[in-house]
Amino acid sequence: MKTLEELKVVREAMEGEVALRTHDNASSKYEKHVLVCGGTGCTSSGSGQIIDALASELEKQGLTDKVQIVKTGCFGLCALGPIMIVYPEGTFYSMVNKENIARIVEEHLKGGNPVKELLYDETVNGDEIKSLDETAFYKKQHRVALRNCGVINPECIDEYIGRGGYEALGKVLTSMSQDDVIQTILDSGLRGRGGGGFPTGMKWKLAKNIVPDADMKYVCCNADEGDPGAFMDRSVLEGDPHVVLEAMTIAGYAIGAKQGYIYVRAEYPIAVERLEIAIKQAREAGMLGKDIFGTGFDFDIDLRLGAGAFVCGEETALMTSIEGNRGEPRPRPPFPAEKGLFQKPTILNNVETYANIPQIILNGAEWFSSMGTEKSKGTKVFALGGKINNTGLVEVPMGTTLREVIEEIGGGIPNGKKFKAAQTGGPSGGCIPAEHFDIPIDYDNLIGIGSMMGSGGLIVMDEDSCMIDIAKFFLEFTVDESCGKCTPCRVGTKRMYEILDKITKGQGTLEDIDKLEELCYHIKANSLCGLGQTAPNPVLSTLRYFRDEYIAHVVDKKCPAGVCKDLLQYKIIADKCKGCTACARVCPAGAIEGTVKNPHTIDTTKCLKCGACIEKCKFGAIIKE
Repeated sequence: MKTLEELKVVREAMEGEVALRTHDNASSKYEKHVLVCGGTGCTSSGSGQIIDALASELEKQGLTDKVQIVKTGCFGLCALGPIMIVYPEGTFYSMVNKENIARIVEEHLKGGNPVKELLYDETVNGDEIKSLDETAFYKKQHRVALRNCGVINPECIDEYIGRGGYEALGKVLTSMSQDDVIQTILDSGLRGRGGGGFPTGMKWKLAKNIVPDADMKYVCCNADEGDPGAFMDRSVLEGDPHVVLEAMTIAGYAIGAKQGYIYVRAEYPIAVERLEIAIKQAREAGMLGKDIFGTGFDFDIDLRLGAGAFVCGEETALMTSIEGNRGEPRPRPPFPAEKGLFQKPTILNNVETYANIPQIILNGAEWFSSMGTEKSKGTKVFALGGKINNTGLVEVPMGTTLREVIEEIGGGIPNGKKFKAAQTGGPSGGCIPAEHFDIPIDYDNLIGIGSMMGSGGLIVMDEDSCMIDIAKFFLEFTVDESCGKCTPCRVGTKRMYEILDKITKGQGTLEDIDKLEELCYHIKANSLCGLGQTAPNPVLSTLRYFRDEYIAHVVDKKCPAGVCKDLLQYKIIADKCKGCTACARVCPAGAIEGTVKNPHTIDTTKCLKCGACIEKCKFGAIIKE
């Protein structure tokens, strides 16, 4: 595809096929398309076996010419995987296993009658079967970065082109100047989706203009997603890898670069494989390499695999790693726009930021800036995890409230528990308490309450969560992942962790709380890089909103949530105990004593506080206090 005309021919040939999957009136050589999730979550649950069983059954029933199987990326509703959707009707099968396939093929694909008991229950209302877009999980979402995830085969460049892929690149190279591209991104209001939210267009403008006569410039993509509970970038790479290649090439044209690097962690094997396939296809199609679209513009992209170091999510550490050195941050200034990779002007954006670029170019800056809030434009992808019913991936307009995301899209807290807090921004972020449940989520609002957007991990906690234990968890991660280059981070976070550990064991003092807070501010002010500077945030936010829990651990020697084992005692309430002996039979330490039909007791000196007895007791006779 050396010309825009050739690109148009491919799109016209494919757009009918992919349009069938978006409820559009479309002509396809197949009567039905069966989309099966091939993302990491569903793959680990056996979606590959489902695809094999489906292919075998279709051949047995003589339907291979009528039904197309499409292995896609993540649909988003990970809690219900493996997922299979049949188009054009859009019927959504959840938690599918290979034993279900013969029946689905026989009754639905051949007979035309969906198997209702295997469908996602929210799509079934009596005889009526609703579309996926009408469910609570999807109806408030607005997919921009995720527009192709769960829709196309990520290993087929023609399907990406059928959804308008590489048209933005063609438009940029044939009808826009470098300054036009940068101004469009500036006008859109797009901010970086990987951390602090720096304006993307400004970053590009600096890289173009600071050293205009540089003999080499670079475009880098940060796909080193390391936050606990975060899987946004992984899902984009697995479901729509070409969007990142197209966006990076546009960025290369805008700043005058000829080489790009995608830095992706080796723990993402599916993402790596699909990126390798996409790069090979793009080169063969003329979308990467020499003289793209016959315009004389050259640009290529290579992969670099990271070893899983969290610090390599920091831009200068990432570039140092690409250069083949130990991943450690460098002092700034100079900033990467002046001296980045190999000491040349460089821009670095994360996967989600790039995923927005082609749509901004095609639809215009005003289209993008019409979504979101005044200072936070567009949409944001969140990975919902923790104590929530609908674990998965969502994309909502900036300004959507935390309550909407958790209660409506996320389906609320399991087992009727109350919402207590949500952690955004991972180890660099902070806890949002219930008093801010209705806060509109955007960059400035989150910073104002002591948290941050970060890359988009959103971990939900209920009333059974101990906030000191949560802070300790994130700090333990930071201590383990510190590169050790600067003393405030290397030593300071270790001292903070030791104080938190002391408090959770009931050995803390009020002076320890003061010392902990003092350490937080010292580390924030003196650490070398952004990761060290934000490491105290989980502690500071819990001190700000849950100081009473710290006091309870220190003064009362109790954990209000019943999590910290050293502060717990298990007790059997004699009036409720029936003497069934079930608890004694499961106790691994032999700490429960008593005879049949008589109340039992727990020897606290032997008790391991494992909770096995509480889980086994049918009468609610065992409590933690």
